[in-house]
Amino acid sequence: MRQELQSLPKGLAEDVARNLVMVANLIDEDPEQAYAYSRVALRLASRVAAVREAAGFAAYATQKYSEALAEFRAARRMTGTVELWPVMADCERGLGRPERALAMAGEPEVQKLDKAGQVEMRLVAAGARRDMGQLDAAIVTLQSPELASHSVQPWTARLRYAYADALLAAAREDEAREWFAKTLEADKDGATDASDRLAEMDGVEFTDAMDDSDEADEHDHQDLDASADDAGKATAAGTESAAVDVADETVAADVTADDDQDDRLDADDENVAGTDEAPAKSAE
Repeated sequence: MRQELQSLPKGLAEDVARNLVMVANLIDEDPEQAYAYSRVALRLASRVAAVREAAGFAAYATQKYSEALAEFRAARRMTGTVELWPVMADCERGLGRPERALAMAGEPEVQKLDKAGQVEMRLVAAGARRDMGQLDAAIVTLQSPELASHSVQPWTARLRYAYADALLAAAREDEAREWFAKTLEADKDGATDASDRLAEMDGVEFTDAMDDSDEADEHDHQDLDASADDAGKATAAGTESAAVDVADETVAADVTADDDQDDRLDADDENVAGTDEAPAKSAE
């Protein structure tokens, strides 16, 4: 790629290179953003094969298969190589044309591929068979020396996984479990979900610890809310009780005051009566 970019003016080459680096860094984690960077590079240098190839892979990652196929064809015309043949065939599958993918699997270009490319082409052909409902044929397509080999190569895990998945689709569960286990042995980087598929077949269920924590927090919040409600009710009840007590004391004080007033009135009446009686005795 560096050699191809040397054909561009220095400043332009640097701009294109920066965009291609962003495509490579983002294509797995953020395909849409990678696609956006690829379009910038394509506008800057559409006559560079590496740019067309990068644009093709970015479009492929975002399932824009028609666009991806056009870019791959352009890159192949510029370079004359057959390395992109399997991914071009897979684009045909993505466009709903599995028959074309199978036809490409039988073309002379396949014989020019290296071992990794030939295995990739086999995977695409098996996928096309499954697209067409030919499940048994897909299983046979995947049966190869590469599948039977005990050595682990970069393609081994994906090949074994595709075979196990096809067996499971054909209801050959015992064989499928065996090959998922073999996939797991070869999948050192965790490129497949073979461990999850095995667990699913064995009826193992995983619980998300974060979900349990969230549920516990929710219960804690509910308990706190309930406690707060109880405390509020108790406070209200205490306030009401205190108010009643104050009211009772006020009433009692009023009653006492009334009694005192009645006593004073009685005393005044007695004094008045005594005053009235004294002149009467004097008159006698």
